[in-house]
Amino acid sequence: MEIKEQIGRWRLILGQESDKRLSGMTDLTLTQEQDLMDQALASIYNRTELGGFGGQNGAGRGPSNPQISRWLGDVRTLFDKELVTVIQSDAVTRCGLKQLLFEPELLENMEPDIGLASTILMLKDQIPKRSKESVREFIKKIVEEINKLLEQDIRRAVTAAVNKRKHSPIPSASAMDFKMTINRNLKHYSPDLKTIVPEHFYFFDRTSTTAANKWTIILDIDQSGSMGESVIYSSIISCILASMASIKTRIVAFDTNIVDLTEKSDDPVDLLFGFQLGGGTDINKSVAYCERFIENPSKTLFFLISDLEEGGNRAALLRRISDMKESGVTVISLLAIADGGKPYYDTQMAQKLAGFGVPCFACNPQLLPTLLEKALKGQDLSGFEKMR
Repeated sequence: MEIKEQIGRWRLILGQESDKRLSGMTDLTLTQEQDLMDQALASIYNRTELGGFGGQNGAGRGPSNPQISRWLGDVRTLFDKELVTVIQSDAVTRCGLKQLLFEPELLENMEPDIGLASTILMLKDQIPKRSKESVREFIKKIVEEINKLLEQDIRRAVTAAVNKRKHSPIPSASAMDFKMTINRNLKHYSPDLKTIVPEHFYFFDRTSTTAANKWTIILDIDQSGSMGESVIYSSIISCILASMASIKTRIVAFDTNIVDLTEKSDDPVDLLFGFQLGGGTDINKSVAYCERFIENPSKTLFFLISDLEEGGNRAALLRRISDMKESGVTVISLLAIADGGKPYYDTQMAQKLAGFGVPCFACNPQLLPTLLEKALKGQDLSGFEKMR
């Protein structure tokens, strides 16, 4: 091993305070990857910079620091698996998480906090058995809060857009629209017969309710380290959509690997624990996997939920998204949100997608029902960004 490489490693081990001593031995210039490693390590081992969850005295009850999730994600990307295990264990101890994970009664008394929840999900493999149920209950509280906030509006939005059934002139007793038939014929009520004598009957178009005419909604969810809050919102929304018989829903998670989580959509908490937050990103591979679920492009809504920081083939990804859009699929990029709702994404990639006519939104989750309704109705989304 060359002396420069050895000194570079010692610099990563000793931290920034060693710069003066080591720079006298050789040209101490960290590579771009080493610089990222240095930042990730400093975030965990430098208490002054990080500050922990509740200050220097353990967990506390103040607001969490959601950036820890992103840092731990960087660690998974930059270091070997063996080192990641060591660093994560140290993060539990040094970032004020040890008391939370090893003393479940503290977690039971904490107010639901989405930033803390995303960090705990990142570290779920570190949770001891006796704390697992408390952690699950803590995550469940957050899921229930968000579900109350979004479920009714999402169901209303989808019902308004999808279940607006067309009518047909072809008579069919099993397809009769009784509500409209009665309402339109109320004026033909016969007092003698004490009933309505309809002059015109209304029938639903039975072809509009077949499986081939159902909308398919595909949620392709980035599970890299920066996506903690977005993953939680996406999981809850996915489960709400999957419970609606009027649409077909697919839920896919990815980093450099792909996991189809559609079968876990019965329970948003189970779905969340199916994510493996952290690691690299290969968006192109995931989009290619999702293409197999596109049966009727004009009836497919594809959500790419990501920070768009592609670690795979960027050119291939752009071609794939462009082809999907041209085939008739409604493609929307929902950008990562973190740190209390702030957008976090690759601006260059977002601009290129927008150039293909793919809307890219980092919007408040409460606006998602409105976005869903507009997209399913085929309305122009160009003005939606002003609402976010």
